[in-house]
Amino acid sequence: MYLYQQRFVAKEEVAISPDDRGYYFGDGIYEVFRVYNGQLFEAEGHYRRLEKSAADVRIPLPYSTKELHEKLIELIGLNHLQEGTVYIQITRGSAQRSHPFPGQVEPVLMAFTTEMQRPTQKMEQGITAVTADDIRWLRCDLKTLNLLPNVMAKQNALDHGADEVIWHRNGIITECSASNFMLIKNGELWTHPANNLILHGITRNVVLKLARQLQLVVHEAPFSLDELQLAEEAFITGTTVEVTPIISVDNAPIAQGLPGPVTRQLQQAFRKHIGLT
Repeated sequence: MYLYQQRFVAKEEVAISPDDRGYYFGDGIYEVFRVYNGQLFEAEGHYRRLEKSAADVRIPLPYSTKELHEKLIELIGLNHLQEGTVYIQITRGSAQRSHPFPGQVEPVLMAFTTEMQRPTQKMEQGITAVTADDIRWLRCDLKTLNLLPNVMAKQNALDHGADEVIWHRNGIITECSASNFMLIKNGELWTHPANNLILHGITRNVVLKLARQLQLVVHEAPFSLDELQLAEEAFITGTTVEVTPIISVDNAPIAQGLPGPVTRQLQQAFRKHIGLT
C-alpha cells in the first residue's frame, strides 16, 4: 500500500499528474526513514529536517508532524514492514509549467515502504570509493528532489569499479553521493561541519553522539584530500548504510586496507543503539 494524499491505495492507484512540478523542476522534498523491528528510527530528527526543508523551499506541509507520524505508522502496519525504509515525497503540486510559484496549488504527498536488510556484508568487509569535484548547488542541507548530480556521481563511481564517491570543493572534503563521510586521524574523528554544504544526516548525528560517549575526540571541521591520504580509518554514515568502512580511495588503500578498530567500535555502539545485541 501507498499513502497518496489523504488515502492508502495500491501502487497502481497512485496517479501523479504530468503537470506536477516535481517532474518539471524537481520542485519537491523528501525523507527516508529507517525501520527496525517495525518502528521508525530517529523519527523526530527526520521530521525536523523535513520541516526545515519544507520551510526553506516554501512548500506547506499537508500534515502536522503528529498527523504524519500517525499516517506513517499506519502505513508500516498495513504493509507489515519489520525491517526496511519509509520514503516520503512532497512536491509543490500541479500547475502549468512556469518558474514562479503557482497560486492556489495543493502540495502532493506520496509515501511507500520498502523491505531492506541491514548491509551486513559491506559493513563487515568495507567498500571502495573514488573522489570527485562537488558540483552540486550550495544548499545541500535541504533534502530536495534535485538529485541528478548525486545520480551521476554514483554511476561514475560504479563505472570505475568503486562503491561510492567522496566529494570535495577545492580540495576540502564534504560528503558522499548518498551518505556522510568521516575519517579517523591520530585516533580522533573528523567530519565536515553541518552547514549548507552537506546534508545534516540523522545517522551522522547519532554516530557523533556515540563517538563522544566512547570518549573520542570529535572535530566537526574542514579537512582536505591530503589528510584523507593520511587517514587511519574512513567510513560513511547514512540511513541505509549505518556505519560502513571505506577501505580504499582512488585505488589506494586506507591504512592496511581493512576496517579499523574505531570504526568497529562505532558499529558495535550503533548496533546496540538500534536494539541489537
